Amino acid sequence: MVAPIPGLRTDEQVYGYFDQVAERLRDIPWVLQDFPQVTTVHMAPYLIVRMVQDFKNLVMFKHEDWPGLNKITTLRDAERQGGRRISILVGNGGIHYPQELGRGVDGAMTGFAYPDAMVKTRELYLAGKRDDAEDVYDAYLPIIRQELQPGLGLAIRKYLLKRRLAIRSDRVRAPGPKLGVL
Repeated sequence: MVAPIPGLRTDEQVYGYFDQVAERLRDIPWVLQDFPQVTTVHMAPYLIVRMVQDFKNLVMFKHEDWPGLNKITTLRDAERQGGRRISILVGNGGIHYPQELGRGVDGAMTGFAYPDAMVKTRELYLAGKRDDAEDVYDAYLPIIRQELQPGLGLAIRKYLLKRRLAIRSDRVRAPGPKLGVL
């Protein structure tokens, strides 16, 4: 998974960077990560489509723009018009998951402590039971919001995963945050 390096400002700078990535990786498949809140690099939808068409070893788009739904729509529209199809997975704790499913994403690749809820949401959505999918999602939305908090969110996620017996320790590496005692 490759994200643009901070400091890229123009579309041509972004394209040039990923042209080098694709060339260096040659036949190795790679994922384009779009997370402008962290990288400070904003990629226009048409530029992403251009890279999908030009870089054959680009096989997946990791959508983490907030919400950036137009990027998903543009990629799927390009595909319907004969463009190459790539997988689109979302992150950001799944905060916009039902809307992203509606735009055509394949699934989620995120650190949410209840991945079973994401799976159930997707299954119901794909089965045409969109209201039921939204109900499952809405039940977990308060937890998603808590996990997305800057700083403390990771400690919350690890605590929940420990409670679910998915991990042994909820400790976050120093100097990471710790949950307070109630």
